[in-house]
Amino acid sequence: MSGVFVVFEGGDGAGKSTQMKLLAAWLARQGIAHRVTFEPGDTWLGARVRQLVLSTDSGPISPRAEALLYAADKAQHIDEVVTPALLADEVVVSDRYVDSTLAYQGAGRQVDGAGVEAVARWATRDLRPHLTVLLDVDPDQAVHTKADPDRLESAGRDFHRRARELFLELAARDPERYLVLPGRASREEIAAQVRERLLPLLREAGLVGPG
Repeated sequence: MSGVFVVFEGGDGAGKSTQMKLLAAWLARQGIAHRVTFEPGDTWLGARVRQLVLSTDSGPISPRAEALLYAADKAQHIDEVVTPALLADEVVVSDRYVDSTLAYQGAGRQVDGAGVEAVARWATRDLRPHLTVLLDVDPDQAVHTKADPDRLESAGRDFHRRARELFLELAARDPERYLVLPGRASREEIAAQVRERLLPLLREAGLVGPG
């Protein structure tokens, strides 16, 4: 595969959607083929999973069942969306990936982290992003300000604090593949740093020229 896989991670309300739009617009201006996608939900199967795991109308879902539902979404997403785009030499820009499962279903729900990771890696064929952009923000400044939170957003402060800690821990383990930025910095500053970090990867993949 000659494409480049970029993932945006972080708590809800951290600004991922804004930064993905800015990056997609920049890629379009450069004439670089790209696919913007998201988890859960950007497949026919994922859309049904998303409704189950995020709707406040859903009944009680056990933490292990929730982790398996997210894994099913990921397995379909990899096979239907991500891998075909990478094989077509595109840049895939995804809102969430495996780290979100480790942070929310593992740390947040306090489920066996090693087991959750094993299932998630198997579901995604252990495909790792070339770059993960982590937009870090205090949960008290993000999800709790939403007027109509979904099932995950309304899981409580402690849940979201545990998730944030795990996101940061994952980034610290593999700094070569992560770019950690304060989610409350200016959107232009964040976008510029994302482009700066991404450019060498695009050159290495032959998607842009040298210089």
